[in-house]
Amino acid sequence: MTTTTTRPAPGRAGPASPAATERVGRVLAPIVVGVVGLAVWQFLVSVVEVSPYLLPGPREIGSELRDNAAAVREAFWITGTNAAIGLVFGTVVGIVLAGLAAWARVVDGMLAFVVASLAVVPIVALAPVLNSMYGADSEYGRRAIAAIAAFVPVYVNTVRGLRQTTPQHRDLMHSYAASGWQTFRALTLPSAAPHVITGIRVASSLAVISALVAEYFGGPRGGLGSFISTSAATSAYALAWAYVVAAIVLGLVAYVVTVAIERLVQWRLPTGGRS
Repeated sequence: MTTTTTRPAPGRAGPASPAATERVGRVLAPIVVGVVGLAVWQFLVSVVEVSPYLLPGPREIGSELRDNAAAVREAFWITGTNAAIGLVFGTVVGIVLAGLAAWARVVDGMLAFVVASLAVVPIVALAPVLNSMYGADSEYGRRAIAAIAAFVPVYVNTVRGLRQTTPQHRDLMHSYAASGWQTFRALTLPSAAPHVITGIRVASSLAVISALVAEYFGGPRGGLGSFISTSAATSAYALAWAYVVAAIVLGLVAYVVTVAIERLVQWRLPTGGRS
């Protein structure tokens, strides 16, 4: 008995695979939501006539973005640099201290109170102190605040990841006569990496938010937070929203970069590969 395979006729595409449909949906869904949201926004401003000081229209905000493109780019760069430097510093310190805490319980006990204190410290109270400490012309206060905000999630998630390996797993590696480096590379690192990346992803958003909030409380003039505050205080609401849009873009950039790093790490890990 012979079987025949039915193929699509020339010029006619076959049915789309579920994976392809899912990818298209992931791209189209946020676009559709964004378009509908902008349409409703413009309707509220143009038809319902919501006051501009409550909600400027998308057209007015877009006009301000176009007219002040150079200033927005400069503020974007300043805030982005402060957030990136704080994120890198907080991540490095968090990973190093988490490694020491996972290695020695006494270090974990010493750092527990410090980490808990940093997790609950309010940025609005810390920002004026650090900005005054480093001076009115220094960006170090804002970077320190971003580093503190990034440190906590990286530290907590890294400690959790480093402790994922059980004694049975380590005994198994020992029975194979694996060296310390081989055990770390084949067992500890693949187990801890997803937790570390999750901590960095959370820290990236916190670093951007902290850098923005810190710009409200002293320090040199510049950055998105400073211009949002100044524009709102001078009743330039559309311009203030333009800087808010730039801040949203900055947060999205930070998220996309961390997702790209996560994909790269998953690819390079011994357990990684194509999904």
